[in-house]
Amino acid sequence: MNTVWKQTPISAEGRLGRPDEHPGRSDQDYLRRRDALAARAAGHRVGAPYAGVDYTEAEHRTWRTVHTALGPAHRAHACREAQDAAEAVDVPAERIPQHAEISPGLRARTGFAFTLAGGVVPNERFLGSMEHGYFHAVQFVRHPAVPLYTPEPDVIHDVFGHGIHLSDPRLAELYRLFGRTANRVRSEEALDILSRIYWFTLEYGLLTESGTPKAFGAALLSSFGEIAAHTVREVRALDIRAAASLPYCISGYQPVLFAARSLAHLEDTLGAFCAEFDEDTGSRLGIPSLPRNRT
Repeated sequence: MNTVWKQTPISAEGRLGRPDEHPGRSDQDYLRRRDALAARAAGHRVGAPYAGVDYTEAEHRTWRTVHTALGPAHRAHACREAQDAAEAVDVPAERIPQHAEISPGLRARTGFAFTLAGGVVPNERFLGSMEHGYFHAVQFVRHPAVPLYTPEPDVIHDVFGHGIHLSDPRLAELYRLFGRTANRVRSEEALDILSRIYWFTLEYGLLTESGTPKAFGAALLSSFGEIAAHTVREVRALDIRAAASLPYCISGYQPVLFAARSLAHLEDTLGAFCAEFDEDTGSRLGIPSLPRNRT
């Protein structure tokens, strides 16, 4: 099936040029704050307790701006499963919650909890930890000049995106599926293929409702600029081999997205792929090796 949709573009408020022109890349005061919070993750053991953050009023204001924008954006553009999951997450509107405030609710509903990250985490650690109910999350906040878009995951992305997913048992089981699969292999090539499938499904995947692709992935749910389609994007019917053969860039909008027919279709597709996944999957399916520098 080679169905291709073209999504109607909707302006992304606050979008400033290319990712490398984003103020979060050059504002030295912001970078010092961001790097200091990221440095807390050095040597962190998965699942170990860690300190919260004394967020500034400016950081809380960024949170409030995004919180206000994402509510109507979800109602307009998110799939029903994501909207239902969001209702189960007790997220304060006026301030940034600590990881320790979010994790108990997730643990009670699905057995998941946040564990500390300072930024991008190696595939083996990041994916493998999900089998054991831990999701790596950062504490720093995006740059206040562009609150509705960030070129890298931040606390808003992790809470509004993955926090929503991990509050729902069916969605959380997909994370565990990736974790179990990652822990069966060891090569960088196999883990890299698995990370691409994760990227185009749980981060940037779409679910089709009444013939229309709707946002499902955590990166879309947490970004007003992306959930509302900043430009015409190519949307293809979900094809695991095609997704595994595409490079992705963390710091930018994705030009190609994949839409499953339903959550059940996504579950069945990922389940079948992961059941047979091994070190030889890449060569067996003819999936190319791709550069791993995606910043």
